[in-house]
Amino acid sequence: MKLLKPFYIQPRFFYAGIGIVVLFALSYFVPFLFLVAQLLILVLCIVFILDILLVFIGKNKVEGERVLPDKFSNGDMNLVEITIKNNYPINIHFEIIDEIPEQFQVRDFKLKRAISSKKTETIAYHLKPTERGVYQFGDLNIYASSVLKMVAKRYTFNTDSSVPTYPSYKQLKKFELLNINKNSLDYGLKKVRRLGHSMEFEQIKDYVSGDDLRTINWKATAKKKQLMVNQFQDEKSQPVYAIIDKGRLMKMPFNGLSLLDYAINAALVISHVVLRKHDKAGLFSFSKNIDNVVIAERRNSQMRLILEALYNVKTDYFESDFSRLYGNIKKHITHRSLLLMYTNFETLNGLERQLPYLKAISKSHLLVVIFFKNTEIDQMIKGKAETIQQVYDKVIAEKLEYEKRLIANELKKYGIHSILTTPEHLTIDTINKYLEIKARGML
Repeated sequence: MKLLKPFYIQPRFFYAGIGIVVLFALSYFVPFLFLVAQLLILVLCIVFILDILLVFIGKNKVEGERVLPDKFSNGDMNLVEITIKNNYPINIHFEIIDEIPEQFQVRDFKLKRAISSKKTETIAYHLKPTERGVYQFGDLNIYASSVLKMVAKRYTFNTDSSVPTYPSYKQLKKFELLNINKNSLDYGLKKVRRLGHSMEFEQIKDYVSGDDLRTINWKATAKKKQLMVNQFQDEKSQPVYAIIDKGRLMKMPFNGLSLLDYAINAALVISHVVLRKHDKAGLFSFSKNIDNVVIAERRNSQMRLILEALYNVKTDYFESDFSRLYGNIKKHITHRSLLLMYTNFETLNGLERQLPYLKAISKSHLLVVIFFKNTEIDQMIKGKAETIQQVYDKVIAEKLEYEKRLIANELKKYGIHSILTTPEHLTIDTINKYLEIKARGML
């Protein structure tokens, strides 16, 4: 039985057998076909046995390996490679069936390759996870058959491999601060006029066309006998916290990811940008309790701590307790900080219930409330209403969309900054706001 376990008869054998059966049936009307069918049975048996000998004689004729990254990036395409070496003395046709983690719900995964004798080939495919956690791979099954394709031998490799899926660390490369500084227009970042000079002195440099005349250093100009200007840089070591609401308001899905996962991915990127700007990056999440706390610091291990904290954000989507959030901030964040709060409000009434706590937080800190547009409502508004029901739906959608703008205005009325954005633009809009705040010296 052990010898028969990797033995598989291929469809070509059955197709040939069906053809012979048809010939036997036709031989009832054409007797000559009876002899032809008998000869074909003999040929089929010989080819079948020959194919068995070609495929099954010898050991370790195929070497295979699934090459996985150390971790998957949530919401991004992740590369998985399969390396196959053909040790047969002949060219072999391979059919690869990789047992992909159940989270992807892929039940028809199949790759086919023909590899020459003694050659090695790498086959790549991509997976896009939509939730954090551990992804368990099953067996890597490789079916080898000769050019005759009557039988196949199964080889099994990489049993029970697993990969953890972390927040979207691949976005860090996309939003590298050096690239943002050099190519900010490529990312849609806005140039912000600096108000005043609430920044640290950096150096004295030669005047070039476009420099602010108010920054001319007259003593240095007199000494060098040419115009010299003071150059300033943004203040450093300012604490910036990403506050993630993991309550029921963040459960809404968009393109396979929940709003919570979009917030987690954006928090990872903005933390990276903050550290590259020499500020202190911190993090915590809240719903019924305050969890995943990382105190704002600027150290080499800070990004690793933030990544691990974001990976461990787990929630049952309870009702968020903003009063507990206010108490925790009041007690533990003693210095004025920039607080980037990722949450969501669908109605003005929903905001008004939490507004007293947001106003209290904004008295001591610079609070930015980041909430989301409902893109499905936007599509409904832009669509054409052709029936009475569609007219009603469109009116309700316009009312909900109008309430989102009212929420932003209500926050602005109390001096609370806000970002109303779509999930796909969340990261870039958050970076824009942070850079604007730094440029204006508002913190």
